[in-house]
Parts: sequence; structure tokens; C-alpha cells
Amino acid sequence: MPKVLYLKGYEFFFYSNEGNEPMHIHIGKAGAIGKIWLEPDVEISFMYGFSSREIKEILIIVNERFAFFKSKWNEYFKR
Repeated sequence: MPKVLYLKGYEFFFYSNEGNEPMHIHIGKAGAIGKIWLEPDVEISFMYGFSSREIKEILIIVNERFAFFKSKWNEYFKR
């Protein structure tokens, strides 16, 4: 499970066996878990246990660091 960023208590990571799925990032914090698609658009797949404020904050982080997450995905999954 490659961890790519830890910021504001959120851990952003990939699962090693999901390289065949469209590009996405998983998010975890204190038992809460989520998944956000990065392609074709930044879009929530699911968010369990996060408050609406946290979801807004996560979306800001993902949008601000979109190029970083995409680069890490391509580097890890060799695309």
C-alpha cells in the first residue's frame, strides 16, 4: 500500500492491486476512509466517516495536488 502524502491528519495512498482501475486516490483518517477518482474528473467514489467539513478540505487538497497524485500514480503503476 504505497502512501503518497500525509497532510493535516489525512493519509493519501494507493492499493497495490488497483492499477487496473481508473486513476484514483484513497484517503484515511482516524477510522474514516474514502476514495476519489482522479480521472476523468476529480469525483468522490465514496466517503465513510468524514464530516462534510473534512470532505470539503479533502477535495481542496486533492484538487491542489492533482498533478502530484497523478505523477505518483503513473510512477507506481508504470503508466
